Amino acid sequence: MEKKQYDTLSETLYTEKLSNGLHVFLLPKQEMSKTYAIFSTNYGSIDREFIPIDGSKLETVPDGVAHFLEHKLFEKEDRDVFEDFGKQGASANAFTSFTQTAYLFSSTSNIEKNLETLIDFVQDPYFSDQSVEKEKGIIGQEINMYNDQPDWQAFMGTLRALYKNNPVRIDIAGTVDSIGKITKDDLYTCYNTFYHPENMRLFVAGNIDAEKVMSLIKRNQDAKEFAQMSHIERSYPQEPDEAAIPLNKIKMPVSTPKCTVGIKVKPSKVPETFIKQDILQDFIMSYYFSKGGPIYQQLYEADLVDSSFYYETNLDRNIGYILIGSNTDDPDAFSAKVKEMLLGTTKDSIEEEQFSLMKKKYTGEVLRGMNSLEFIANKYIHYQTLHIDFFELLPIVQALTIDDINQYLKNWVTEKQLAVCEIVPN
Repeated sequence: MEKKQYDTLSETLYTEKLSNGLHVFLLPKQEMSKTYAIFSTNYGSIDREFIPIDGSKLETVPDGVAHFLEHKLFEKEDRDVFEDFGKQGASANAFTSFTQTAYLFSSTSNIEKNLETLIDFVQDPYFSDQSVEKEKGIIGQEINMYNDQPDWQAFMGTLRALYKNNPVRIDIAGTVDSIGKITKDDLYTCYNTFYHPENMRLFVAGNIDAEKVMSLIKRNQDAKEFAQMSHIERSYPQEPDEAAIPLNKIKMPVSTPKCTVGIKVKPSKVPETFIKQDILQDFIMSYYFSKGGPIYQQLYEADLVDSSFYYETNLDRNIGYILIGSNTDDPDAFSAKVKEMLLGTTKDSIEEEQFSLMKKKYTGEVLRGMNSLEFIANKYIHYQTLHIDFFELLPIVQALTIDDINQYLKNWVTEKQLAVCEIVPN
């Protein structure tokens, strides 16, 4: 077990890659009453075409399998695992994203028992034809519910405008038609390929004894057998740099239109470049679009936005996008103004004082986040999957120069990267 001391954050992390390939990260924080654990696989909804662990050729599975798997792992032949956590005083949950599936719990008691429950239920799949058919109805209702939500449709509608071929344009849960095609064999194929310990990470943070917890995890894993695993071969369709379509207009029963402007971002495959790209685009968006930012102020004064205004950035494995959206009475004027001002930023120059404030704001947000076990664990696993040490983030921020951001600003957005989604009354 390796001990890593991070003086900038006053944190000590214990790490080890077990003999079966599982990456384990332990962060003791004795001042916390709670413990949080997350068991994550580097597998999400975009991983629909791959060579199975025991196969030799590419296979394509129906859309929504990763999310379907997340649901089914909690259901065993004789019980629902949520009940186990409840009896042990823990709150459990799970989520599926475009690139990740994760299972988690938080608790103030029975930590070791809950940790074993977490590891064991994820590593003990049970799928039957009958239970798979039953789940299709449940997930079908969930899909229909999201289809009726304007905010979700604005999100997915923007991604469909930005992306032509990448599966990120497909809802994480799939469609009612696609999940209808999922079989028990599909679930086992995806599980056996992507839920191998080599492709997974376990992070435990909180009131724990690192030596004791690591010993428990090792005993648990040594008692199990796993097939040998080589590199997972995944395949993704070719994706152009430019947005797929300029405008995606969706009619729904809304009283006020919604409009989202999306920027298609191509993430670097080099970790050092990726993390700079991630930080700098966050700097830029926060500077221009936060409530005190110059672009937000212009939109507000022109009465083009209301309190629903938001922006978000996401840079991940094979995908990247920035979204800027709001309820607005004039979606065409909103999108035109946002695009005009976005493209205008490439002619700007950030001053040293402004750059210093960007650094301080970003640093403050990270340090505030370090008070949350969930923030720490989720962020660490996200970046570690991309071969980046999240705990080294702040030194990277401090090392950035005014030239870094001004060079980035010159080319960070072009018109061909932009797309718009409008949700308008039907």
